[in-house]
Formats: sequence, C-alpha cells, structure tokens
Amino acid sequence: MTRFDPTELIHHPYQAPAGFAAPQLGVYKASTVMFPNVAALRQRDWRFKDGYTYGLHGTPTTFALEERIATLEGGSQCVLVPSGLAAVALVDLALLSPGDEVLLPDNVYGPSLELARTDLARWGITHRLYDPLDAAGLAALVTPNTKLLWLEAAGSVTMEFPDLAGLVQAARAAGVTTAIDNTWGAGIALRPFELGIDIVMQALTKFPSGGGDVLMGSVTTRSAALHERIKLAHMHLGYGVAGNDAELLLRSLPSLALRYHAHDATARALAEWLATRPEISRVLHPALPGCPGHAYWRAQCTAAAGLFSVMVDERYSQAQVDAFVDALRLFKIGYSWAGPVSLAVPYDLSGMRGGRPPYPGTLVRLAIGLESEAALRADLVQALRALD
Repeated sequence: MTRFDPTELIHHPYQAPAGFAAPQLGVYKASTVMFPNVAALRQRDWRFKDGYTYGLHGTPTTFALEERIATLEGGSQCVLVPSGLAAVALVDLALLSPGDEVLLPDNVYGPSLELARTDLARWGITHRLYDPLDAAGLAALVTPNTKLLWLEAAGSVTMEFPDLAGLVQAARAAGVTTAIDNTWGAGIALRPFELGIDIVMQALTKFPSGGGDVLMGSVTTRSAALHERIKLAHMHLGYGVAGNDAELLLRSLPSLALRYHAHDATARALAEWLATRPEISRVLHPALPGCPGHAYWRAQCTAAAGLFSVMVDERYSQAQVDAFVDALRLFKIGYSWAGPVSLAVPYDLSGMRGGRPPYPGTLVRLAIGLESEAALRADLVQALRALD
C-alpha cells in the first residue's frame, strides 16, 4: 500500500472557476501572500491597493470594506484598525510629536482623554480641554504648538452638540488639523468632510456593525498627504483586522441607514416622553430643544442616533438610581451602543468633568436598540417605580 503524500493536498492544482456572483463578497484570510515571481515581490508597494504584499496590509475583503467606509464618510482613503480607541490612537501617533499639543473637548470620550493624560504625556505631547460650544474661546487657546484639534459630535455621555462650523473655522485660521469622532453620526446624520474637517474616525463597533459582536475602527481622509502619514503609522503599529470581522461589517452595511433611522425614531419618542416624567429633571438629546447645542445639531445634521442621557432628579440618591437601572428588564446593563439590545449605564459626572458636574442630578445613559418603542416605554415605567 502506498503512503499518502500530503503535498498533493497542499499544492492541489484545482482552481475554482471565475465569475461566481453573490450578494456578499468572499472572505480572504491570510498572513502570507504569494507572489507569482521575484519581480512582483520586489515591485509591489504595501502603501497602494494595486496588489497584495502581506495579510496585515490588506486582502480583497478588507480593501472592499475600506472603500465602502470611505464612500460612507464621503472621503477618498480609509484604513481599518481593531477598535474605535485604536483609531483615536492612530491619529494621535501619526500626527503628534514631542512638544506638540492636542486640544480635546471637555466632553471627550473618556479613554481618549486618558490616552492624552498618560501615554501622550510620557512622550512629551501636551493637551488642553476646550468648551465645544465656544468657538471664540477655542481661537484664544490655540498656540504655535497646537497641531491637532479633536471634535466630538455629540459629546460623550452628556451629549452636547458642538459648534462644528465655528470650531473648524477657528482651527483652519490657525493652520490646525482637525479630526472628528463620527461614531454617533455614523456617516448618516453628519457629513464631516463637507464642513471642512480633515480626518474622520468611527468606532465601526457601533452602527456599521449593528450586532454588538464586532470590534473595529476606521480612519478616513480626503488628503493624500494626511493619508500617507496615517498609513505609515498604521504599518509601524502593526494594526490589522480579521477577515471574518470584515465580513460581518460588509454584511451589515447595507442595512445601516435603515437601522440608524429606526434607532433614531424610537429614541426621540422615548426622550420626548421621559422629558414629561416628574422623576427626570433633564433629557440630554441633541434633537430636543433643551439640549445644549441643539441649534448646531439642527443646522448640521439630518438625523440623530439612538443614544441619549437623562438626569434623574437630584432628590433621588445614587443608590435609588442604581435600583432603577437594576429594575430594567429589556434594557441590559452594559457599555457600547447601536446593537439590537437596549442598554443603560449610570454615570458619576463628578469623576468625568474637571469641575462641578454640569447638570444637577444623577445621569443615566440610554442606548436604544431595535425593540418596539411601546415595550421599552413599559419597561421604563415599571423600573421608575424603584425610585420610590
């Protein structure tokens, strides 16, 4: 009996016929990419999408996702990274050097601020906070060392909507590069490049994924020079994303707009209703007139995400607010948002802002999923009884 030679499986000559068409793209997973000859190995450049060099630098699956995210954002180039925070770090490390300064909104995403306070500070990069509703105040803060301005729309947790037009104008006048976290807008509600913003990042973990099961981020540009700097840092840091994760994003993108508007409609209905409840002293939702920056949202956006916060009246203790959150049945307790399941998280604003908390009471952030508005309202009604 002859012994089987595994070489026949590894180097099998069969090639599937070309021309297979299906709604979803094929999934390519590779570390090694094979070249037809040495000349091709030497000629291909990992910086460009005219060929493949190594799995870390892209496959047909990740190239396709990058191009679709660039189209979603209205940009021309995109790179993918393992998370939204990785996207923030990539921009910082690509553009900032020792002695430089980055300006952050005072309602910035907490991990972005921690990155500035710790790692960037160790590398000689300073940061300051600014009021995102005060463009004139920002102009007074800029110095020759200011190289990057981060924008968030809406602000993290407290949901103030910034004066994007004024802030961008002030940054441009001083020659400062602007970058925005567009996770909330998702390319649907807000088109940052149309406002003159230079760099747009997203946590694709949120709306583009939509399933609460993928971690990924993106950085999109229109400027070839900025893209080259970001692409070089991307390579130096060894960032890459898995083919199966890219597959899940590609599968979810066609329903992004439908899901976004469904989240928006339910969230607005619940926010307007909660504003009438005696237990709630304030609703922080950019589409509601009482939210700081509402006029800027109205001027710059076409929709709003399914995310908002409520201030539970200050007559209730933290323990009572925690009991309210614990009493929720359909709302689960957990971070992130934009998945099918609604989420609730209480926050201590005194630990998140430099001075006194901006609003009285205790904040609870609500991320509205895809459940019916009636079911979520009934859940909130029964849970609010835990405050008494």
